[in-house]
Amino acid sequence: MAHRQSSALADLRIAERHTPRILLVDDNRELTAILQDLLAGQGYDVTAVGSAEQAEIEIRRRPPDLVLSDVIMPGKSGYELCRELKEDPSTRLIPFVLITGLSNRDDRVRGIEAGADDFLNKPTFAEELFARVKLLKVKEFTDELETAEAVLCTLALSVESRDPYTEGHCERLAQNASNLGRHLNLDEDSVVALRRGGYLHDLGKLAVPDEILNKHGNLTPEEWEVMKRHPATGESICRPLKSLRLVLPIIRSHHEHSDGSGYPDGLRKGEIPLLPRVLQVVDVYDALRTARAYKPAFTHSQAAATMREEAHKGLWDKDLVMEFFSMLRRQKLVA
Repeated sequence: MAHRQSSALADLRIAERHTPRILLVDDNRELTAILQDLLAGQGYDVTAVGSAEQAEIEIRRRPPDLVLSDVIMPGKSGYELCRELKEDPSTRLIPFVLITGLSNRDDRVRGIEAGADDFLNKPTFAEELFARVKLLKVKEFTDELETAEAVLCTLALSVESRDPYTEGHCERLAQNASNLGRHLNLDEDSVVALRRGGYLHDLGKLAVPDEILNKHGNLTPEEWEVMKRHPATGESICRPLKSLRLVLPIIRSHHEHSDGSGYPDGLRKGEIPLLPRVLQVVDVYDALRTARAYKPAFTHSQAAATMREEAHKGLWDKDLVMEFFSMLRRQKLVA
């Protein structure tokens, strides 16, 4: 049985692989024909276009694994195309190589400022071309990181599935936390971290036995100690992924209280980073609004009154609680 599963996973990985796609952007048809032949001979799937505008259409239609672009073209320059791709979160990880006959130092600096990953000289030699295409390995590595994040999110959702009372909890937290981040005018990296944190915040509960996780009634002191370890466990699981560095404080500190009574580190308001405090507010609201093994679901009014009272006592960040309910009113999610 294990062998069949291993074989099936191997077949799936093979099926998911695709021939690396390279997009050539150059109005010199003679040059692009030569480069296409060279790269196709190495097994790459190569598409050539004659302008930055055509490249943008092609990238939206079929994102490449690498862009090789001339600098000087009719319309938009290669610098402009590179800058736009690198400023867009959906395309910034695509390696971008500028093909240039310009040897001026200032021209190279312009390319670096635009975000170019490398340069290819004109005239172009095959050995230099193939050396630059090694950037595809970088793209493959970032794709693997994205896959690793997806695996962790799947594991986190499996934790949710162990508790019939929390169906949809992670998705709601991801949505509400990222919405609150935007409402607070946080930068886009922080908003993305809040969304990821919504899925991954309780990942450490993988190590909590079902009889503790789903217990009806109060936990014993020993059981509570096991439960309180889950934020640190989740942080340890995610720490190897550098792409999750902004998410780690959310995972570890989302159960800290402003009055120092939380866990695992007993932090107080001034010590708890902002992103965990943001996620904490939407987490508490969702917990109050849904039925759990130990309580019925609260109405919005009951949840709001409870959270304001608890924030006044020092459990939650009062300002963030106010901003959260202001956001809900603005979005007309509640009366």
